[in-house]
Amino acid sequence: MLLAELVATSSEVAATRSRKAKVALLADLLRRVEPDELATVVSYLGGALRQRRTGLGWRGVSATVPPADEPSLSVLEVDEAFEVMSRLSGPGSQDARRQAVADLFGRATAAEQEWLRAIVTGNLRQGALDAVTQEAVAQVAEVPVATVRRAAMLAGSTVAAAAAAFEGEGALAAIGLEVGRPVMPMLASSAPDVAAAMASLSPDGRTEVAVDAKLDGIRIQVHRDGDAVLVVTRSLDDITARLPEVVEIARSLPADRFVLDGEALALNADGRPLAFQDTASRTAQGAGVAIAPHFFDLLHLDGRDLLDAPGHERLAALDALVPEPHRVRRLVTSDPEAADAFAVETVAAGHEGVVLKDLSAPYAAGRRGAAWVKVKPVHTLDLVVLAVEWGSGRRRGWLSNIHLGARDESSPTGFVMLGKTFKGMTDEMLAWQTERFLELETHREGHVVHVRPEQVVETAFDGLQRSTRYPGGLALRFARVVRYRDDKSPAEADTIETVRALAGT
Repeated sequence: MLLAELVATSSEVAATRSRKAKVALLADLLRRVEPDELATVVSYLGGALRQRRTGLGWRGVSATVPPADEPSLSVLEVDEAFEVMSRLSGPGSQDARRQAVADLFGRATAAEQEWLRAIVTGNLRQGALDAVTQEAVAQVAEVPVATVRRAAMLAGSTVAAAAAAFEGEGALAAIGLEVGRPVMPMLASSAPDVAAAMASLSPDGRTEVAVDAKLDGIRIQVHRDGDAVLVVTRSLDDITARLPEVVEIARSLPADRFVLDGEALALNADGRPLAFQDTASRTAQGAGVAIAPHFFDLLHLDGRDLLDAPGHERLAALDALVPEPHRVRRLVTSDPEAADAFAVETVAAGHEGVVLKDLSAPYAAGRRGAAWVKVKPVHTLDLVVLAVEWGSGRRRGWLSNIHLGARDESSPTGFVMLGKTFKGMTDEMLAWQTERFLELETHREGHVVHVRPEQVVETAFDGLQRSTRYPGGLALRFARVVRYRDDKSPAEADTIETVRALAGT
């Protein structure tokens, strides 16, 4: 299959909002796939390369290479090119990788180049990632979509589930929880406050729910089979060698085979959590601050799968296996006031918020459902737009990704950048801001349109982290647009001193 066929389908999918139409388009493409192309095509349709690490980022694929006039690249050639790049290391590897990128992009048409940049940088916004791809796989293979979803969750990827789906429903059903093979983690939906979360989980006001502290650490899944221990992240990357403390604690527990879900977190001497990036840096580099695990769920114990067991059974087994210092703090209550007080106490202790959980629900691996509901304080800042990037995919032709800045009298421009976001924008907002920022344009650098710092935008974010990338030394985490503030002038935007105070620096 030519890459051009996949890119054309991706573009069509991005252009429609209809989920049914998206599935039909993907299914039509899958019907034309050869068996040896299936894994690559399914991975690409899901918005990811098959290689976990390629050594590439935006800089690595931003250089301009004249595009090819006609498509010639096959999906297997593209996969092989990225596979070669993923193996490059040592002296001369950077030059070799640059040349490999130039060779690949030189064979790609303009549309293919844009698509390649998007998938390398994780910005393939076609509105059809894993969930819709799974529906298309089920349709073509003529198997129930629920069976495909469960297989993908337990196998750790849609790619593995797709291969089984085309072998038949029996092959899908044979995929179960296997100690030592990571499963996709269960995810939580969101609520604006504890009262709303309690109302959704305990509508009668009498049903008890679990209220867990939400730690700002690294999500970990720990598998133990005898002396063998595996620790993986939320994205299923193996970080076992970087967390010897977690391995030691796992080996100390009174069981031979289990799968635990939790967070790895760095704490100071007073028991307060260190900044998220201190934990993240340690799990990325394997050195520095001490890390401790804090578990909140148990998926398997000595031959018994607990995925389908109700939450109260899993928690009882967890409490019997894991000592209290290595369990996430939990309150079980039906009282909204008690739950809210627990949340306030948790945030005061330096944690992110709370997660409320339905005690009758099974563990829905890989799903963001209504059984778990997270509540976090929402922080907002009034910032100024400094520049905007042209969008891609469905946002092609619109100015999308905005550069956010706080007031800083020490800066020559009067502002200091804190990050970017394209989150929280409706189509109407995108159309408006494209017109607005072209009016404010001062100059361009590639796909970036620099603007006069006049437009104030209210920005929500989950936290702040230290940054060497931005001159202010701080960056927003998970920023998203709340609204544009035409009632405020740039002089009324928040200052870098306000931001530093929020960060405690």
